[in-house]
Amino acid sequence: MMAVHEGLPPRWELRRLKYSYREVDNRSQTGDEEMLSVSHITGVTPRSQKNVNMFMAESNIGLKTCHPNDIVVNTMWAWMAAMGVSNYNGIVSPSYGVYRPYRDVYNPEYLDLLLRTEEYRTEYMRRSTGINSSRLRLYPDQFLSISVILPPHNEQDKIVQFLNWKASGINRLINAKKKQIALLQEEIDVLVSHSITMSQNKKRMKYTVDIIRNWINRNNSYVYSPVGVLNRGRGVFHKEKILGSDLGSSDFFKVEPNALILSGQFAWEGAVAFTTEKERDCIASHRYYTVRGINNVCETEYLWAFFQTKYGDLLLNRCSHGAAGRNKPLNFNELLNEYLPLPSIKIQSEIAKQVRLYMKYREVVKRFEVLASEYRTRLISDVVTGKMDVQSVIIPDYEAVNEVADTTNDVLDETEGENGAN
Repeated sequence: MMAVHEGLPPRWELRRLKYSYREVDNRSQTGDEEMLSVSHITGVTPRSQKNVNMFMAESNIGLKTCHPNDIVVNTMWAWMAAMGVSNYNGIVSPSYGVYRPYRDVYNPEYLDLLLRTEEYRTEYMRRSTGINSSRLRLYPDQFLSISVILPPHNEQDKIVQFLNWKASGINRLINAKKKQIALLQEEIDVLVSHSITMSQNKKRMKYTVDIIRNWINRNNSYVYSPVGVLNRGRGVFHKEKILGSDLGSSDFFKVEPNALILSGQFAWEGAVAFTTEKERDCIASHRYYTVRGINNVCETEYLWAFFQTKYGDLLLNRCSHGAAGRNKPLNFNELLNEYLPLPSIKIQSEIAKQVRLYMKYREVVKRFEVLASEYRTRLISDVVTGKMDVQSVIIPDYEAVNEVADTTNDVLDETEGENGAN
């Protein structure tokens, strides 16, 4: 029995899921239902709300259907708690598990929060079968045999009300900080757009940058830190560390700080970022390109800011070619031959200063979000498992505030890419 079950309030019960839920396997006849995505962070949500690349099948006929209050489990990522209680009628992958209630004993919002706690994630890991994390599967018999905490229904309702109140307060703070980031970004866009309109000086990009690609000699026993680039100018993300022997057939180069890195796959979606000291000694595959502005000719930060503008976006799209859906690789040599507007170094330096301020503040906000997320996760866990009693808490009137969605760290469906940058 899990440690989370120890010391439960005396009025709370434990009940195996199979006594309240059963597996269902109903298939779509038309494929017209809304496609849903399943994540350990956001639970079950419409895929249209996800900021990820989607490789769509020719037809959705035959996908599993689910209804509101159904539990949907991403079988392959259940060990990460990639599951949730659906609020939607929709369709999901045939490999997912869909479980329907036949007894009305749970508040769906309470159960959704409970199932995605770290304590239950550990149980999913224990019950999943497979030789490593990428092959683990949580099958229906194991999932339904899990004992799940069952408080009285009125206490579940109060828990949901309390956590929604607390979440709104946290979200209000996060949204205010994100709004400040957006304003800083807008100021940079206006400054750059004005400066390139006024500038008469243009140079081919290849005369403004040095190309940086320090290829590594792979050591199969060395642990490497690969990085990727998020779309829409949202920066670099760090992937899980990996042994050299597991890097696959791609060539890799060492990433340097204070450089511009472009995704060869998704530059057309704005997957361009400025590297920092955090990326020093990380690696990137041959699908990426890194450049640094030539001294007294082009500031690297200016280049980043330029590619955030509509003009810069136009060039990235013009130099990205492909006919198969979202497969539009960047022709880097073609981009290097494009003419870039170059304001004076003095103006570029002012823009660079604003960019550095923006990136510094963005890092501060990211750290704040991490701390807020850790606090929220701990609070949810303590409340839904009975470690913290909120039944006597008086909840004031408040405005419900949803956090601005950011699915960067979501576990993705097996049909989805890496949020704009492979």
